[in-house]
Amino acid sequence: MKDPKTEAIETFFATYAEDDADGIRAVLGDDIGWTIPGHHPLAGTKRSVEEVMAFFAALGKAGSKADTIFLEAADEYVVDIHRGWTTKGTGKVDTLWALVWHFNAEGEVDRVFNLSGDQHQMDAFVWADYALAPLPGRLAP
Repeated sequence: MKDPKTEAIETFFATYAEDDADGIRAVLGDDIGWTIPGHHPLAGTKRSVEEVMAFFAALGKAGSKADTIFLEAADEYVVDIHRGWTTKGTGKVDTLWALVWHFNAEGEVDRVFNLSGDQHQMDAFVWADYALAPLPGRLAP
């Protein structure tokens, strides 16, 4: 019998692959904190489901893909390791990512920490393909 948290993350990746925003939102809590490492315009902690969805929309412009390699649940956590890569843009990313997912008492993901297998590659990719705009817009269209 599968852990429901593992099933939730499988659902997340399946809906992510289909660019299904509603499916992604169904797994995430409204007040989620999602931390993206790095020294680039997309880095930092996204502090709501709206900010997380904006991040995914930005990544979607690069044709971002993910292929799960490992998925395991313990207590209120799930850890996944996946290959993440891009199919569009000037820069390219193709590296391993480890994500630590935390579930709240309602069974929603309320925190995610991304850990990059090659942070320098991700930083270079973002700087090559995403321009900064004046605040508060931050990212150029």
